[in-house]
Order: sequence, then C-alpha cells, then structure tokens
Amino acid sequence: MPKRLTVDRLLSKLGIASRGTSQEWISAGRVRINGRVVRDPATWVIWPKDSVSLDDQPIQDSVKRFFLFHKPKGVITTHSDEQGRKTIFDVLPADLGYMHAIGRLDQATSGLLLLTNDSALSSYLTDPANKVMRTYLVTVRGAFTETHASEAVVGVVDAGERLQCHTVKIQKSSGRESHLEVVLIQGKNREIRRLYKALGHEVTRLRRIQYGPFKLEDLPSGAWREIPIEDVRKSLRL
Repeated sequence: MPKRLTVDRLLSKLGIASRGTSQEWISAGRVRINGRVVRDPATWVIWPKDSVSLDDQPIQDSVKRFFLFHKPKGVITTHSDEQGRKTIFDVLPADLGYMHAIGRLDQATSGLLLLTNDSALSSYLTDPANKVMRTYLVTVRGAFTETHASEAVVGVVDAGERLQCHTVKIQKSSGRESHLEVVLIQGKNREIRRLYKALGHEVTRLRRIQYGPFKLEDLPSGAWREIPIEDVRKSLRL
C-alpha cells in the first residue's frame, strides 16, 4: 500500500541517509521527485508510487524489496510475451517497481511466486546447493501408489536431466485421480509435469503452496503481500 511521507523521512526510513543528511542533500538540489528537483525536505511523496532519485539515480533501484504473489492459473511468468499472452505483470500493480520472479511457474500452474529486485537473494533461493524446499499440491490421473511415490523419489532421466522429488505424500488415491503433496529441492523446467508423465500419471492440477519458509496460506489468487527485506533475511538466516 503506497504511503504518504516527507521526502527527508523517506530517505531516512529507507536507510539511505540520516534525517539530517537527507535534509542537506535535498536543500542542495540532489533529489528529484518525478523528474523535478525539490529543495524543501518537507515535500510530500507517495511511496513507492512517485519516482524519487538521488543524484539522478532512482532510489527504487537501491531499495531491496520482496513480495509473495499468488499467481493465478493462465498467466505466464515473464515481463512481456511476443504472443500477447497475459503475464503476471499485467496482474500486479505497476507501482511495485521493477521486480523479477524467483524461479518460474508455468502458465497452467498457480500458487506461490516470490518476487524481488534483490539479485543476491534470488540467487541464494534458486541455487540447488542450498536445497531450498518447494512444496506443491499435485493432482494426477489414476491411482497413485506408494510404489509410484518411491519411483518419484528415485527419479527418472528425461532429455538428459534427472528429475526427482525430495518427498511425496499421498493424500488421496482412487482409480480416477490422486492428490499428492510433493516437495522439490531443485527447480528444473516443468519438473513435476515431466516426471509424473514419465511415471504414467498426467498432472491435471498443480499449485505451489510453499517456497522455503514462505507460505501461500490464505493469500487470495492475484493478490500480493510485501515482506520487509530484513524479515526475509532473518527467515533464511542470512
């Protein structure tokens, strides 16, 4: 939710400079709001809707942000699409600033997607060496047995890649369909769909509910929630 505050307080609140130093910079004409130089530290700004720059460098780029987003089914995880398909950034408000997705969810998959402008944090969360767990609710066609679950954990080789689950819990199994909770510790392209197809069980519904310590919980489809970057690092023990 955008907040209204004075520009000197904004710089201080974001940790860019102390209130006193911020006031000196503003008075010296080093700060612009929406491209216009301001010299009054008490000038109001709507953050992060307004564009604020220091020495012609947008402070939005220097402030690290992190969001949980409930990606709806039917949109793709990219900034633009040559085929004109709807993207997650058509759903998200434009005033979030430039964000990138941590990993991807394909067009037919819904659920938790993490967004940030912190490339170091993104690298940590996607590095297989860190074994960050991703949890999915999966519906497949046909009866899925404990034998099938063991095969999914052992994995298969598809197109030269080993695809495998970390754990599989069978929540319900019938001749028509089965409901599973699947945990991955890597993020290969369409891994769950490819793996279960190789095991003879087509995935009909796929939703991510957790990524590391971050949970989807009751976040509505298409909604987002920001988590302070300090809390993110604390949750990851970084």
